[in-house]
Amino acid sequence: MRIEEELKLDFKDVLIRPKRSTLTSRAEVDISRQFVFRTSRRTYKGIPIIAANMDTVGTLDMARTLAGHGLATALHKHYDEHLLIDFFRALPATDTVFYSMGIARVDYEKFHRVNAALTTDTADATDTANTGQGIASLCVDVANGYTKSFVDFIHKLREEYPDKTLMAGNVVTGEMTEELILAGVDIVKVGIGPGSVCTTRRMTGVGYPQLSAIIECADAAHGLGGLICADGGCTSPGDLAKAFGGGADFIMLGGMLAGHDECGGEVVETNGMRKMAFYGMSSRAAMDKYAGGVAEYRASEGKQVLIDHRGAVEATLQDILGGVRSACTYVGARRLKELSKRTTFIRVARQLNDWFGER
Repeated sequence: MRIEEELKLDFKDVLIRPKRSTLTSRAEVDISRQFVFRTSRRTYKGIPIIAANMDTVGTLDMARTLAGHGLATALHKHYDEHLLIDFFRALPATDTVFYSMGIARVDYEKFHRVNAALTTDTADATDTANTGQGIASLCVDVANGYTKSFVDFIHKLREEYPDKTLMAGNVVTGEMTEELILAGVDIVKVGIGPGSVCTTRRMTGVGYPQLSAIIECADAAHGLGGLICADGGCTSPGDLAKAFGGGADFIMLGGMLAGHDECGGEVVETNGMRKMAFYGMSSRAAMDKYAGGVAEYRASEGKQVLIDHRGAVEATLQDILGGVRSACTYVGARRLKELSKRTTFIRVARQLNDWFGER
């Protein structure tokens, strides 16, 4: 046993200090990014925010809507393969929609079939935008990215599909970030336990304050030419600004995009109010739905909540993107790429956070 004494920070522990700026309007800020991925060598251009691969968020409807605004989506892994084939066939070849999978053999074989169907030439290839292209981007998602089986799977997947953009995780430390990048991961997913419907920290005692995880993993990734995606913990546009300021290249959102028309999840009436179910993918609700219940050797590490039905996602997107643009104007960052270079964090006393009613 050892104790690490160095201070670690979450989003609520800091604010961004303003700096002099020559910007006169939020409209002058460019919040898109362009990347050439380290291993796949594909080029990405867009707003680097990704809808999480949860079945209540990472839906086909969400992907269609976000693509129209320049954002990305990681589809949840429980779609029928024929539905996925039809969806990807209708898409131009793109790096903004991620096919999600676990590391079980059934996940690997399903992806192989879907990708093979898309790369097979057909008689009506001229009528389908993505026939022959295959899937451009993959998200390999496990709760614990520190296992040998996960790393072995990444090596196998990269060897067979060298041209796919590969996002994988989750981890929270620099050394594991480096290992995954050297194994061929283009974007390392960072975060254990910070999600609003994740109970991993309470159930297992395992986790890492998300802002420090972002800072440390970004430093490790960027030193090798890799990228990270901050996954979890953002509850307001200001949290996204802090994540980007801390070095995140991408940010994955679940709860902030939940409850909209484009989401999955049952709509219910409660005291005259419309609500939608939102739950973690390790929750009892998800495991009852997809795995026949919680296995006897494990515990649920997620929860289900009812959130207000919020209509179309466009208004929420405007708030999120407007908040990030505004943060850039406060520090004089004309482009999102400059935000981390111009960010100085100020530690905030916990008592002050409590006084302002922050989580």
